[in-house]
Amino acid sequence: MDFYQTKFAEKLEEALKAVLPIIGIVLLLSFTIAPIPPSILLLCFLLGFIITISEPDLQVLAEQVPSIPNYTLILAVAFGVGFFLVVAMLRMLFSKPLPSLLIIFYLIVFALAFFVPDDFLAVAFDSGGVTTGPMTVPFIMSLGVGFAAVRSDKHAEDDSFGLVSLCSIGPILAVLLLGLLYHPEDTGYTPAELPEIQDSVELWNCFAHGFPEYMKEIAISLLPIVIFFAAFQIFSLRLKKKTLLKIIIGILYTYVGLVLFLTGVNVGFMPAGNHLGQMIAALPYRWILIPIGMVIGFFIVKAEPAVYVLMEQVEEITSGAISGRAMGLSLSLGVAVSVGIAMIRVLTGISIFWFILPGYVIAICLSFFVPKIFTAIAFDSGGVASGPMTATFLLPFAMGACQAVGGNIVRDAFGIVAMVAMTPLIAIQILGAVYQIQSAKKESTEPVPISSLDIWADDDIIEL
Repeated sequence: MDFYQTKFAEKLEEALKAVLPIIGIVLLLSFTIAPIPPSILLLCFLLGFIITISEPDLQVLAEQVPSIPNYTLILAVAFGVGFFLVVAMLRMLFSKPLPSLLIIFYLIVFALAFFVPDDFLAVAFDSGGVTTGPMTVPFIMSLGVGFAAVRSDKHAEDDSFGLVSLCSIGPILAVLLLGLLYHPEDTGYTPAELPEIQDSVELWNCFAHGFPEYMKEIAISLLPIVIFFAAFQIFSLRLKKKTLLKIIIGILYTYVGLVLFLTGVNVGFMPAGNHLGQMIAALPYRWILIPIGMVIGFFIVKAEPAVYVLMEQVEEITSGAISGRAMGLSLSLGVAVSVGIAMIRVLTGISIFWFILPGYVIAICLSFFVPKIFTAIAFDSGGVASGPMTATFLLPFAMGACQAVGGNIVRDAFGIVAMVAMTPLIAIQILGAVYQIQSAKKESTEPVPISSLDIWADDDIIEL
């Protein structure tokens, strides 16, 4: 039990360090320019924040998308992820370059985007970001690392990244195809009513009523995974009792975390974010949405659990050559810019297409000038940066702001997840370009008979 207590303490410390800046920002805003009324008690926000620790982003997004049944969107996205996971594994098996595949698939994506109704466009790109969170990223990245270990050739480490990026394309294509086939009669959005809470007893009742519903929902969601693992354990894996016990305890932790997450998000966190956006956008100087959104975006990426998973994997694979600190700073700056652009969209109503298209063109063009591993890490970073904090706070924040300015919520507010998923592609590759320049300078001053890729394994690497 000491192992689990230590791990729990480590993750709790990580979570607290990550979320405290966001709590501070929200508290500052609530006591100054965006006061929270009794109907959304500050305690409601804090309690929702504390128990909002886990995923699943897709279910959160599905509940907010109007006129598309939840199961339809979830099944379409799940199919896309499954299909592209197969594509990603085939890429690793045959050692195909990632940039070439990205060009092909994104050309298909943007070709379809011209024929899809505007109400599906932002949701499609959002779905690519929400599906790569703490539930999927550890599994997919571990799968890639394990596959690379089996290959054991000189390019295996480079190919071990990129699975998340390809799996992010699947949901986008799936929802775009859904938009071509599915034609709802009404795509209007009806904002959720804010809870009316008079005292702490009513506050607790709000959370208590949600627990049974989400306990059942998460049990159904995890059941296929448990059955799949049990079948492999019986017929193939035959793990030792100690290892099996660790996995079972991990599944139990996951179940409890997801139940707490969905309850906290739907009852406390999302209403607070929505109201905060409404209050700020209703101010005479509504332009302040842009700098406030950028500050929140800078800190909120640090609260994404999947980001820590990716940073640990990157440092391990590159033997510390790619600094986690430099990567974290690059992600924070990228997300800050993306949230600022998303707030501009909310205020002006500019179509997301005019930001997404040039953004991906720049990202793909950069992939031809930076080391392969940076391209793979960059496109993986886009998926993990747009995790639960984005789907559960930034999206409701944008929806509330859009409602206050009288914009089209489906077209203008949705898409913020896609923006958050896009800018890290550029930021991390710029980091790769800087790293390449520094490596070239070092090689010119201290020439050694090894390649620029092999230098990452050297113990004397300059840490960014």
